Amino acid sequence: MRPTFLSEPPPAYGVPFEVAPGIRRIVARNPSPYTYHGTNTWLVGRGAVAIIDPGPDDADHRDAILAAVAGERVTHIVVTHHHRDHAPGAAALARALEAPVAAWGGPRPATATTPLPAPDLPLAEGDAIEGPDWRLLALHTPGHASDHLCFALEGRGILFSGDHVMGWSSSVVIPPDGDMAAYMANLARLLARDETLYLCGHGPVLPEPHALVRALLAHREAREAQILEAVAAGADRIDVLLDRLYPGLDDRLLWAARRTLEAHLAKLEAEGRLAPGRIAR
Repeated sequence: MRPTFLSEPPPAYGVPFEVAPGIRRIVARNPSPYTYHGTNTWLVGRGAVAIIDPGPDDADHRDAILAAVAGERVTHIVVTHHHRDHAPGAAALARALEAPVAAWGGPRPATATTPLPAPDLPLAEGDAIEGPDWRLLALHTPGHASDHLCFALEGRGILFSGDHVMGWSSSVVIPPDGDMAAYMANLARLLARDETLYLCGHGPVLPEPHALVRALLAHREAREAQILEAVAAGADRIDVLLDRLYPGLDDRLLWAARRTLEAHLAKLEAEGRLAPGRIAR
């Protein structure tokens, strides 16, 4: 089963638009093969607002967020994970709004390439932050990143899924911070939940998300079967696997495909389904 992804025309950058009652989206101008049109910043609530994923440290995007919440009180600046397209904008925004930063409170990822100060409000699995008319429940969903959090908007059937699930593309899983076993386990975990709308880190809103989550999980399982089949046929180097499993891939995506393939190999080795060292990196 190959996932069927969504697309959308380029958004109006820096312009807030409502996607559901009390929820606004602002897209940062950082398009790329890995971010689609750019990072989604979500504004939750009216009057008392949580900002989810302030995005890159970009003055224009920060000014757009500040303009959108003018006259409102920002209660929290929430970060789903530490990657440079999601987290760096938090510090300057927190100073401007005098609002606390809420993010994963466990160990800081050793592979972080941008400054990642400890959050003002450390979050763990099951913690909640709330305003007068909204409550966000933190779900620790490592896989794409070890500190990744999704946030369930309680009573609304909405999940802010960060980069764990996105409607426009599958997520990259880059070891050592990324973990394929955790990624797949947390896909399965989300299938057991009842949210019917995902608001993702990049790309359009995702209605009926379980169909895509099932397809993403099946796609990863199929990829593992392809790897084992190729190894049985004699493949012994990761470059051979890359050519066989990703024919014709855009050159800009080859690095991510290789690293995600490494994550699959590490999972198969840990599970005893592939002999360690069988595939030369």
